[in-house]
Amino acid sequence: LTLVFIGDGAPTANYGYTNSGYSVYEEENERLTESLRTKVSAIKSLSIEIGTEVKNQNKMLSEMDNDFDSTGGLLGATMGRLRTLSRGSQTKLLCYMMLFALFVFFVIYWIIKLR
Repeated sequence: LTLVFIGDGAPTANYGYTNSGYSVYEEENERLTESLRTKVSAIKSLSIEIGTEVKNQNKMLSEMDNDFDSTGGLLGATMGRLRTLSRGSQTKLLCYMMLFALFVFFVIYWIIKLR
């Protein structure tokens, strides 16, 4: 242990760190700190990009939800009109089918009678 007095007589201890491995460890620590800083910066920018993408996707999903709601309303109204049409015209449709069946029956009867 060597004590050296500097200036006003305060001793400084030279523990052999200056020219030994201390500077190597300090340089490695600085290098690792800089590497960690760049990795943290990359993760920060990536998380910001992910947040932006999530906001855009949520906006698009919201717009799609609104579109599907309006399409569902339009389809529901169309189905309601179709049900109204089918309820009112069932008797007409049944009458047309009966008349067609009678017509076919008379045509077949007439063909058989002519033979």
